[in-house]
Amino acid sequence: METRWSALMPDARNVTPLYLQLARNLATAIHCGVWSAGEALPSERTLSDAIGVSRITARKAIELLVEQGLIRRARGAGSFITPRVEDPLSRLTGFTKKMQQRGFRPDSVWLERDIRAANRDELVHLGLSPGAAVTSLRRLRRADGIVMAVEHSALPAAIVPDPLAIGVSLYSYLEQRGAAVVRALQHFRAVNASSEIASLMDIEPRSALLVITRIGYSADQRAIELTDTYCRDDYYDFVAELRT
Repeated sequence: METRWSALMPDARNVTPLYLQLARNLATAIHCGVWSAGEALPSERTLSDAIGVSRITARKAIELLVEQGLIRRARGAGSFITPRVEDPLSRLTGFTKKMQQRGFRPDSVWLERDIRAANRDELVHLGLSPGAAVTSLRRLRRADGIVMAVEHSALPAAIVPDPLAIGVSLYSYLEQRGAAVVRALQHFRAVNASSEIASLMDIEPRSALLVITRIGYSADQRAIELTDTYCRDDYYDFVAELRT
């Protein structure tokens, strides 16, 4: 028997219900990377036969992890390990680099890349003069083909004069132009998904989302980035380390 199968076996002598033991063992294996993000789980029958539990036990364990967001079910395709992003709040890292560091394959689907007049919020947060232009960027942020977030960014057009020149990473583009974001302020708020956002993310309307509003600053302390990121709460974990 494979080691990763044997590690899932519940202990019949333990008073904890078998399905809870199996769910806990499988969750631990997922968090430790024994089962990779996006990997297909075996069927309930295969799982039950491999570790010697009933199909009902296997089903209840998987259903529990689906509720916890560690496993997702795709109709007609089976169950898969859910990609999750553990995002330290003390570190400024772009989405692309963050995903690559965690072994995901990141990409973006562009929804908008153009230059337009700045709106009121953009004028205020970016310290622009009335009538100033911004480069407006809107895209789906994906990891291993799964939409993790919907992101809208506005930057002064003087910083990003050609939005079509941006490749996979906005931050890499800014670094190449000598306008790297070196620090940022982030504000978090909970919202319900609009019909449009839900459609883009393939989730139910009014599903719970976390919106991160980030204002990024260059080395000369100019605000050069205003980004709103709508994050799926079943794929993102935000971690803050506190010390006395």
